[in-house]
Amino acid sequence: MPITEADVIAALRRVKYPGFSRDIVSFGLIKDVRIEDGAVAVQLTLTTNEPAIPRGIKSEAEEALRSVAGVISAKVLIDIHAPAASSGNSGVGTTRIEGIRHVIAIASGKGGVGKSTVATNLAVGFQQSGARVGLCDCDIYGPSVAMMFGSRDRPMATDENRIIPIEQDGLKLMSMGFLLDDTSPAILRGPMVTRYTQQFLRQVEWGELDYLVLDLPPGTGDIQLTIVQTVALSGAIIVTTPQEVALIDARKAATMFEKVNVPVLGLIENMSYFLSPSDGQRYDIFGSGGGEREAKRLRVPLLGQIPIDIATRESGDRGLPITAQAPDSLVAVEFKRIASRLREMLV
Repeated sequence: MPITEADVIAALRRVKYPGFSRDIVSFGLIKDVRIEDGAVAVQLTLTTNEPAIPRGIKSEAEEALRSVAGVISAKVLIDIHAPAASSGNSGVGTTRIEGIRHVIAIASGKGGVGKSTVATNLAVGFQQSGARVGLCDCDIYGPSVAMMFGSRDRPMATDENRIIPIEQDGLKLMSMGFLLDDTSPAILRGPMVTRYTQQFLRQVEWGELDYLVLDLPPGTGDIQLTIVQTVALSGAIIVTTPQEVALIDARKAATMFEKVNVPVLGLIENMSYFLSPSDGQRYDIFGSGGGEREAKRLRVPLLGQIPIDIATRESGDRGLPITAQAPDSLVAVEFKRIASRLREMLV
């Protein structure tokens, strides 16, 4: 039987990205596959300044390809790009936030897809699995986390002028919503937005955390660029709805992360369907299959499909995330399943 591209991709799925339990295919590193008379050539694109990473990937990938029946020779070429330099910190790449194992960005290409609901309930899902978790609302202009946790507390500061985050339901929280009244807009120019974003990440006493979840604003603007260029992210999750108008913008968000070598951990399809409470009939209000098709196009997992749910909306409005308020509900179980899967992916 002739060697197919599917055979090659299947073999490469056995090659893990160093430091992760995920493979190089799901990280979207495969850019081209060529097969000719038993000779296989694979082109990868990688952004890193650590020479050991491409060396290890090349060695393991070529070994995996040689194990495929019919392969006479295997060659892996890696196009290596330098990481983007940090803003205002020329020549220096991203750095970790002290005390935090994994920083996960929750992003979307457009507003209105329920990204903050996903970030909030995913953070609760992590916390319920026994992890130490923080949630940082990086949407300076439209903060939602304070409302979704029903808190009107104000952060305090230490003698060293570091911010003490709000603690609720076992989570550490930070949001511009804790600093402003409900009717007070954040009227800030770009440099000030960047400054506040860095303060929320670097000057908050997060302590020792397993996961810090970042609720990013929609789009690919100053805040997103500040974060991806300065913070060492373990990965990003793209939130979308099933219809094409949302998927188009989800692609843009995924492309931004790819360009700065932030792995896209997967895609979550929110408002996926509606189950009628009277008869259990399923209605695909925004269409069906969009998230699954987009995940395949991006070569990332479809982590979950969250239905439109009245109780989820009501609990968010009351400041009680559904995953905390009704842990056995359909939506809560799905969020906890997603959290569990991500914990397996991030080692």
